[in-house]
Amino acid sequence: MSNNSLPDIQIPIDLLPRDKRFGSGPSKVRPEAMANLAEIAPTYMGHSHRQSTVKNMIGRLRSDMTELFGLPDGYEVALGNGGTNALWDALLFGFIEKKSQHLSFGEFSAKFAKQVAKAPFLDAPDVRTTTPDTHPEVDAREGIDTYALTQNETSSGVMMEILRPEGQGLVTVDATSAAGGLRIDPTQFDVYYFSPQKCFASDGGLWIAALSPAAVERIDSIAATDRWIPESINIKTALENSRANTTYNTPALATIFLTVDQVEWILENGGLEWAASRCEKSSQIVYSWAENSKYATPYVAKPDDRSSVTCTVNLDAAVNFEDVVKVLNNNGISGTDPYRKLGENQLRIATFPAIEPDDLEALTKCIDYVVEKL
Repeated sequence: MSNNSLPDIQIPIDLLPRDKRFGSGPSKVRPEAMANLAEIAPTYMGHSHRQSTVKNMIGRLRSDMTELFGLPDGYEVALGNGGTNALWDALLFGFIEKKSQHLSFGEFSAKFAKQVAKAPFLDAPDVRTTTPDTHPEVDAREGIDTYALTQNETSSGVMMEILRPEGQGLVTVDATSAAGGLRIDPTQFDVYYFSPQKCFASDGGLWIAALSPAAVERIDSIAATDRWIPESINIKTALENSRANTTYNTPALATIFLTVDQVEWILENGGLEWAASRCEKSSQIVYSWAENSKYATPYVAKPDDRSSVTCTVNLDAAVNFEDVVKVLNNNGISGTDPYRKLGENQLRIATFPAIEPDDLEALTKCIDYVVEKL
């Protein structure tokens, strides 16, 4: 059935989820967080990021992240503008010494590798690639100074365990859609970086990174060379500003506040273990539904590789994902469309901590209703 001839399908009110946002980023922002932002706005919004009101909030963000991830002594939290794409450039200029290894298994893990490959002052990266429904393994090699890993590939819904390889290379982890929803051992990474528009239920345009002492030493050593680094993406500059609880240039204050609100909500409920368990429960609702469905199957075949925060579910050829998504959208349910560059007939459903498991249960019933009517 084409989109042009879709019937007017109205999902019964008693089937609808209470909150209808299931997008993989920007994600659902908790209504309570928005209310808290409105309450603090007169004394927080519209102030310079060099003033104490904002600096105190950045200090809370750094302290909260340290607690959430259980960072050992000597680890630091830095932040800067531009999101993960900007941090890739910062790592390219200010962290990789000469040669990096990248695990590429989707749109976002591939992007960093492609950018590094264009850098004239770095060796060609060693790129390990698999199909998007699985992930490659690290291959520890002599001469690799940086291992670029991805904990959760947002485009395909594949997650991988982060383990430090043997050797001298440092480990960077793209945790954009993983941080705050998946478990992580901080001794296994040197740079754990993310943006807050996923599990942290905030907005985009900001990057946050947990840095090990070895990472800080690497950043300092490269900054001391004659390598040219654009100041706006100089990770050493970002770190120095972060230590003073500020940023190199003006950040989005609402983004910072909402991130802090979400982290503290997670901490109040039991911390990262609570959040990870909640995401596992939510994702199992989606995967169990797909496994028992007559027309849907989990895209990722290996259960251990299935993401707990972004679920991808393939549909039979007779069911057009565009039709399903459009009917859901017409009923106010958003964010179920797949990552289009993946080219699969599928739904992608976020199961971040802010999304209620009961709402995911309701979503699966709505999808069944829509497919039956189609």
